[in-house]
Amino acid sequence: MIPQSIQNDNALILERLSLFLNGDPAAIRGEMVAELASACGVELEEGYRLLLASMLGLDMGHNPAHRALYHRYFPHMVHLLDPADFKGDAYLQNIRFPQAARGDWAFTTQNYRPYEAFVCDDFAPLPDGRVIPQIGYFAQGFSYPAVLQAGREWMTVTPNEIATMRAPLAAAAGRVLTYGLGLGYFAYHAAQRPQVASLTVVERDADAIALFEEYLLPQFPCRDKVTLIQADAFDFAASRMAAGRYDLVFCDLWHDPSDGVALYKRMKGFERLSPRSQFFYWIEQTLRYYI
Repeated sequence: MIPQSIQNDNALILERLSLFLNGDPAAIRGEMVAELASACGVELEEGYRLLLASMLGLDMGHNPAHRALYHRYFPHMVHLLDPADFKGDAYLQNIRFPQAARGDWAFTTQNYRPYEAFVCDDFAPLPDGRVIPQIGYFAQGFSYPAVLQAGREWMTVTPNEIATMRAPLAAAAGRVLTYGLGLGYFAYHAAQRPQVASLTVVERDADAIALFEEYLLPQFPCRDKVTLIQADAFDFAASRMAAGRYDLVFCDLWHDPSDGVALYKRMKGFERLSPRSQFFYWIEQTLRYYI
């Protein structure tokens, strides 16, 4: 049982962080970080953490409880990221994105501004009950490919997508099934694994499939392993998943916890139909927190 005090701390951090990220996540600027770090005699990364804490409403100077909260969460939570750790990813190195659109879907390039805060990984639960959101930033701008659906960013390949797919990709072997196509990041890397014999991708939207088949799939070195099926994920899970005898199933159907919790719980109910499969769910720790 998690102590109520820790539950309260988790809720406070997440509520204030959500307001910041949905408000002005680029409010911190480089000169602000340098000035505070110099004044406090700390490293630049610590200066960024202190600024973020202030913008979340923590009174570090006068409130001992806030200082304690800072030390329990922020060193584990906020990270200066190295662009090279992501720009070197084979998908980003080798896949070229056209200026193209189909239906409601359109390829585009989005950007993180210097020092802009963003979610960079799944929640990290600690043994004492703390749940640590993972927030990253770059000291310079960072661009990433995206697909907009009716003007809303829906599919991306950001540091968050890269980090949160490492575990299912490392486990991928044999016959692999993934629900949700996205920009094909999971499919690209899974298909290249010699341990993977075949990869089935279930995607509901015909325009998303058409864009992928025309512009992205031809660039995949191991595209012969990939089979695309246009179907509703839950219909497929109910009627066809068991027959596929999949070794690994990866589900990535949601944008964030606001739409993901219900979909996650629904898909979990189908695991019993494929007991030999190993199931992975995108941002599962985050989703489990909100259940």
